[in-house]
Amino acid sequence: MEDRKVNPEEGSYTAYLFEKGVDKIAKKTGEEAVELVIAAKGGDKSEIVGECADLFYHTLVLLANAGVRLSDVCTELKNRH
Repeated sequence: MEDRKVNPEEGSYTAYLFEKGVDKIAKKTGEEAVELVIAAKGGDKSEIVGECADLFYHTLVLLANAGVRLSDVCTELKNRH
């Protein structure tokens, strides 16, 4: 993700998100979270998987945009129990 931020590829959706900035990235992340909740309520496993993948992707973009590493989040989770 960081490489796409530093070396954007023309036509890349990830590069587009970085170019648009935190407002666009946060909006998409929120939309995907809502879509995951709706999918979970519907109970279709493949839809849940797809929406979760979308949420994870947009969350990773959000983290990279903020300069936060996934390992930082993992460390925080380990410290919580």
